[in-house]
Amino acid sequence: MKKFAVSLVALVLGFSPAAVAQTGGESGDICTGQLGAKIEAIANRPEFSRSRWGILIQPLSAAPILYSRDAQKYFIPASNVKLLTTAAALLKLGANFRIRTVVYGGENNSLYVVGRGDPSLAGTQLKSLAQQLQQRGISQVNELIGDDNYFQGNAVNPNWEWEDAQAGYGAPINSLIFDRNSIELILSPQSIGQPLKVAFAEPQLTNQWQIQNKSVTVGQNDREFVEVGREFDRALIRVSGQLRVGAASEPVYVAVVNPANNFLQRFQQVLAGAGIKVDRTSVASTYRNFTQELAAVESPPLAELIKETNRESDNVYAEVLLRLLGKTTSKIPAQQTDSSDIGLQELKTALTQLGVNPNSYRLADGSGLSRHNLVSPEALVQTLRLIANSPVGSVYRASLPVGGESGTLKNRFNNTSNRVILQAKTGTLSGVSALSGYVELPNYEPLAFSIVVNQSDRPSAELRRAIDEIVVLLNRLRRC
Repeated sequence: MKKFAVSLVALVLGFSPAAVAQTGGESGDICTGQLGAKIEAIANRPEFSRSRWGILIQPLSAAPILYSRDAQKYFIPASNVKLLTTAAALLKLGANFRIRTVVYGGENNSLYVVGRGDPSLAGTQLKSLAQQLQQRGISQVNELIGDDNYFQGNAVNPNWEWEDAQAGYGAPINSLIFDRNSIELILSPQSIGQPLKVAFAEPQLTNQWQIQNKSVTVGQNDREFVEVGREFDRALIRVSGQLRVGAASEPVYVAVVNPANNFLQRFQQVLAGAGIKVDRTSVASTYRNFTQELAAVESPPLAELIKETNRESDNVYAEVLLRLLGKTTSKIPAQQTDSSDIGLQELKTALTQLGVNPNSYRLADGSGLSRHNLVSPEALVQTLRLIANSPVGSVYRASLPVGGESGTLKNRFNNTSNRVILQAKTGTLSGVSALSGYVELPNYEPLAFSIVVNQSDRPSAELRRAIDEIVVLLNRLRRC
């Protein structure tokens, strides 16, 4: 979840016409020998004098590096971490891997629902489970028990910032996930001076939460921003910020407090709608070995899960993938019980086997939300190049946002004359902006690149524009 967030060549490469995005910049070709000076002219502008740039540009083949700037140094990569997480997941789990959620029968007319971290599970899947149980003639359940023990350790990464852990993009990660473990609110402007109207996307939640509303509707010339947070010890959601009068409603998300109980409450409601009465619910404290499977649903294949992860920069999906990596090994140290930590070890193993330098990055999570992540442009470009030339390369590339067309790049590279064919992952934190991926050039071979800016006091939009200028420079590259 984001943070608050036809030419012939296009047909040959498998892009739709809209994927050939329009981008700006000067006209005319650039020789490879001129590229460095052109990039330096952008990165060394006075407004970026206190910012730190890391850049690596290299052909997908084994050809020499075209440009490097602090490429072996560590940077905070923001969501570019997802490039490493999804690569490792694809290599270890395979494109067709699916996550199963199963309901088992228990003693004394009880049901156990066993989750394995499916981040895509929502109302449709719960209705399918209820229908399967209904078809088995089940109409009364003494106890609905949620087994939330597949993932072990911290549900919220201790390295995340406090405000991130309250927001929907920083939702807790557990084995029983419903609607990404977040609650959607719809904020709508009213008359100038009045607070924004706050509505739950699911009206049945209205009576379960108290809203502290400090927002306001402002004039057409005022800036817009909204912030939401929640208390951890009570059902209170805080809303602040402002939207312009007449503006469209804005969806915002907050993390649920107790995800396993939230899952069971939602499932109980769905079961009631299917005519199945549940007397009580509880969360199992230990894992049990079940045999009588009564109902099951599966996630989309991993190829689709990593597409959601990368295109929409979904943190919940990324953190689930990391924990699933932790379940792929039987070599778990006796003192190690956190699925996330084990996943980080398996991620490094998978990328090292691919050929990525294991000393070129140090990760603290799978999504990039933590500022403890340290990744070099070298690590990102190595991953991009090596996996592109692997058997899963096409699936991996298809997961990335396309410039001017999809995901977090939908509104970039689409406003001026020079065509850019781009698949890349964005990354944004305060003071951090990153873009790493692939660019297909009209007069040069395909490139892998990584551009990361750290320690900047400039607005994110300004950093993105400068990064995009560099990508447009690449599009003008030719041998001469």
